[in-house]
Amino acid sequence: MKKGIIIHCSDSPHGRGTDAEEIHRWHTSPPRNWDGIGYHFVITEDGAIENGRPIYWTGAHAKGYNHYIGICLIGVDEFTKEQFDALAELIETLDEVIDIEEILGHYDVSSKTCPNFNVVDFMVEYGLNKG
Repeated sequence: MKKGIIIHCSDSPHGRGTDAEEIHRWHTSPPRNWDGIGYHFVITEDGAIENGRPIYWTGAHAKGYNHYIGICLIGVDEFTKEQFDALAELIETLDEVIDIEEILGHYDVSSKTCPNFNVVDFMVEYGLNKG
């Protein structure tokens, strides 16, 4: 099975202070009632990388691609340099551990616009050669 990453956004307003704990509450409450947060990692506006599901658990973030690692940046369409720096660092770390073969935006596998930035452009800007 292919190893990959799907990048998401939380679709929450900039400056609200959303974090992995809050997303966990969203995902475990009605109407979802999931077992836990659907993402494996959450990157807050200050660039902190918060853990969600362990990477050995199947995610709940992109239908048909839940075996990929789900990374969620807090925000809708406004993200900080710290978030992008942290995302690049996390991707490099994950690639060292599990040899990532593909990195996609949620928009690549759904009708959504999430994460509301061009993932290929991000990859090029940060010199990441997966895609």
